[in-house]
Amino acid sequence: MATIIDGKELSKKIRKNLKIECDELRSNKIIPKLAVIMVGDNPASKVYVRNKSRACEEIGIQYEEYLLKDNIKQEELLELIKKLNEDKTVNGILLQSPIPGHLNINQAFKTITYRKDVDGFTPSSVGKLSIGEDTFISCTPYGVIKMFEEYNIDLTGKNVVIVGRSNIVGKPLIQCCLNKNATVTVCHSKTKNLKEHTKRADVLISAIGKPKFITEDMVKKDAVVIDVGINRNEEGKLVGDVDFENIEKKASYITPVPGGVGPMTITMLMSNVIKATKEQNIKDSKF
Repeated sequence: MATIIDGKELSKKIRKNLKIECDELRSNKIIPKLAVIMVGDNPASKVYVRNKSRACEEIGIQYEEYLLKDNIKQEELLELIKKLNEDKTVNGILLQSPIPGHLNINQAFKTITYRKDVDGFTPSSVGKLSIGEDTFISCTPYGVIKMFEEYNIDLTGKNVVIVGRSNIVGKPLIQCCLNKNATVTVCHSKTKNLKEHTKRADVLISAIGKPKFITEDMVKKDAVVIDVGINRNEEGKLVGDVDFENIEKKASYITPVPGGVGPMTITMLMSNVIKATKEQNIKDSKF
């Protein structure tokens, strides 16, 4: 029977420490602030943004929200980002995705100054991660790495198989695992004989968004299984990419859905905001 990696409890532990750091910053008259930009009226985005607002309130981070109409022009979006780049009271900038199709999200990300890139999406952050420099790491991959560290799961020399190659999760995870000295294989929709790859994995990470896609026969005995997927089944229940009930009996460690990777994502965003605040104020404070 696998050990359940409890992302909810780990998230609480990290947030408690972040609140202490935030209180210390505030005692030095440094107020961390996150600015969130949301374009349009996407219901899922509204939920995510509300959760980010609550997390900020819990830790003591100021929260500023910019709700833009879905017909906004690219130039207007970029002007707002540039304004926030120059605003010294703002420490982190987050552009909530998805955004309407007529807007260029990559150009928008590129416009965010790397010093406030708390989502870890700018070319500077991605490039620094690839060469092993200290930087802002995309929040979900960062959360996965924190789980490995908390549960003393050493990736050195391990075969890590990542199913999914998105810019937000799969690609940053490649570099995060390489930086932990793992041997990394990346699988995706064009991969042939997927099962042959997953069966070799000491650590299997799925981030593809297909309910219960990873089945017991695709997993090696005693593998560590990390389920990044969040899906709704036909009954409307939240489920992951992994067939948890059957794989739990076979794996050594496994993350549940919900309560696994999900809670860590917003928590690591909060961590990045505190990191950004410290770095921007280091000359003016004891940090």
